Amino acid sequence: MDITPYRHEVKYYECDRMGITHHSNYIRFMEEARVDWMDQLGFGFEKMEAEGVVSPVVSVECRYRQPSTFKDVIEIAVNVAETSPLKVIFAYTMTVEGKVVCTAASTHCFLENGRPISLEKRFPDFYERVMQVSR
Repeated sequence: MDITPYRHEVKYYECDRMGITHHSNYIRFMEEARVDWMDQLGFGFEKMEAEGVVSPVVSVECRYRQPSTFKDVIEIAVNVAETSPLKVIFAYTMTVEGKVVCTAASTHCFLENGRPISLEKRFPDFYERVMQVSR
């Protein structure tokens, strides 16, 4: 299954006084891309949350390679770096005109009523799709 990279055009308000995209915005871009990725996979957050499951961020890491600026279009490729029945680690590669501006990762667990769940047992179709795209 091919997943199309997410595209985000940097807004003026997302830049600092030096005209560079503020570092905190990359985490928001990651979330936008991850939500889009899950939608493309056919299992959006709305569906999961409608079934009472949430997916909090456990950790996040960003490595800023070079700056992006106002009006740059950042293309964000999302991949699964690691998965288990209890968590998924997403990897992000953000590029502007083919140049890497940021690499990042976020780790997520899955909870129902505040308790960890096994994706493999609770959402076997979703788990299988995640496993397919992570191979």
